[in-house]
Amino acid sequence: MINIIQPHNLPPEAARAAAQQVADKLARELDLSCEWQGDVLRFARSGIDGTLTLADSQARMQIQLGFPYGMMASAIQSKVEEKMRKVFASA
Repeated sequence: MINIIQPHNLPPEAARAAAQQVADKLARELDLSCEWQGDVLRFARSGIDGTLTLADSQARMQIQLGFPYGMMASAIQSKVEEKMRKVFASA
């Protein structure tokens, strides 16, 4: 399980836009389907299931990886952390 918490100081609309940028990148790179349910973005495909939850001062990404993605967990986590840092800082 990958669990990433990214603090932010963004208003709700900007935080949602930043979260969507992260989701769009993941969707392109990992062929994920994404759907918003309130302040929670759910994404999935065979072998990957996760959420990106927005709160007032943080975004929390949780990703459950199955085979074969579990073997790439550290690389996936590094990429997601970097993207979240960039978009939530600059949004």
